[in-house]
Amino acid sequence: MEIKLLKTEESVGRIICHDITRIEKGTFKGAAFKKGHCIREEDIPVLLDLGKNHIYALELDAGELHEDEAGQRVVTAVQGSGLEAKGPSEGRFNLVAAGRGLLKIDVTRLNRINEISDVIVSTLHSGVHVEKGESVAAVKVVPLVVPDALVRRVEVVCAGEKIISILPYHNHRIGLVITGREVAEGRIKDGFAPVLFEKCRFYGLAEPAVRYAVDDAALIAGEINALLNDGCTFVIVTGGMSVDPDDVTPAAIRQTGAVLVKYGAPVLPGAMFLLAYKDDIPVIGLPACAMYYRTTVLDVIMPRLLAGEKVTAADIGNLGHGGLCRACEICRFPHCSFGKGGF
Repeated sequence: MEIKLLKTEESVGRIICHDITRIEKGTFKGAAFKKGHCIREEDIPVLLDLGKNHIYALELDAGELHEDEAGQRVVTAVQGSGLEAKGPSEGRFNLVAAGRGLLKIDVTRLNRINEISDVIVSTLHSGVHVEKGESVAAVKVVPLVVPDALVRRVEVVCAGEKIISILPYHNHRIGLVITGREVAEGRIKDGFAPVLFEKCRFYGLAEPAVRYAVDDAALIAGEINALLNDGCTFVIVTGGMSVDPDDVTPAAIRQTGAVLVKYGAPVLPGAMFLLAYKDDIPVIGLPACAMYYRTTVLDVIMPRLLAGEKVTAADIGNLGHGGLCRACEICRFPHCSFGKGGF
């Protein structure tokens, strides 16, 4: 790399090696062109108007890349489905969600990339819900000029596997079984259904099918199976999840033939959560905390299930790190630490 003095009219495609200032009396003083800018044809008259008849420009050697070209290659290497690249700006590209969904990061490969000098890939946490247009990652090449070999190291780490992607939510048909004799008999008002209806609306799902059952394992199991036979692809059974003798929801879920993944989660609120699968259809046992707290274990795990992930016992066990909700006066989930330890 060397610096050359060129006539402005002959500098298209060359790299400016220092800021070029524009001053407008009383209104503006700042960089019209920043260091590292690659001069375009339309920049020539602007530069001449600024009195720049000559330009100091960088001349790259063989095997060297400008930060914008290097950044473009890095972002191409890491970008998976559901994302749009925005940039460059001083070597930085942003990856923006093309639609709502679940953000997935290959954290192992991400860490390997960030061990490479002069390349930065910064992301949100893996496993979080993201909205369309939200910036989920940023790619930055630090120096103005980098060797091609450095970028190739990043490309080798990715090896064709896109390490950042967004999984869209599936259009599940949700079924709810609301348990409790006091609710089924109309002694108290059902507090679960309104909460879960709102969560389904948030994910763009149709209104759930609802059934009520007294605290009898066989009856609850029958209602679960009825929902499955009616075409529900995701079932939530509310209440009856504690160690009280009248709380028989876990036994009822087992009676359906569903395979238990995990009963109990290191998440508060939500410790008595249960996840099982019946023929690959998730069946959740949801503790009463979901009625009283805006954000619980359900908000951590439900997006994964809606995106088609098969959640394991190890996944749930890993939620302990970050599994304690701060119970903020104004809830900012998912823009907080809650539920960020697993997945």
